[in-house]
Amino acid sequence: MKLKFTQVKTVEAIAEVARLAAEIWREYYVSIISMEQIEYMIGKYQAVPAITDQIRQQDYEYYLIHSADSSTVGYMSVRQEEDKLFLSKFYISKEHRGRGYASQAMAFLEELCKDRSLSHIWLTVNRHNESSIAVYEKKGYRTVREQIADIGNGFVMDDFIMEKEITVS
Repeated sequence: MKLKFTQVKTVEAIAEVARLAAEIWREYYVSIISMEQIEYMIGKYQAVPAITDQIRQQDYEYYLIHSADSSTVGYMSVRQEEDKLFLSKFYISKEHRGRGYASQAMAFLEELCKDRSLSHIWLTVNRHNESSIAVYEKKGYRTVREQIADIGNGFVMDDFIMEKEITVS
């Protein structure tokens, strides 16, 4: 099924991303981090005011991911940083996982890079998020370093930094 990627620009679309984020994070991350940290991170990074600020003040681009029947299946967020694309967020709803959507989303990101003459895509992923790490590795990403970042309120993000080189023709 062919996906459609719609850039988030309206208040309604931002609200849809925030709704999806809360649903996905509470379902997915509960086996990796505490519910207390999940709630903190949703409020800090994925609530309507945070997403709005990221788009309007921090140069992030959010995209809603839609299936052929127009259902929203997930979202992602990127930011261009010099000659690289930072994949900040990439989430697919539970009921839509395992359908090849990650492959289509990665192809979309690689096309963005080629259109902008960017040489790499990079991302952070929780070092205990084994299923996502496996997907990224299958798609050609490699771990380049580790990072522990204090995000406040006594919480840290304990991540691998992964990147993929993009061949720009």
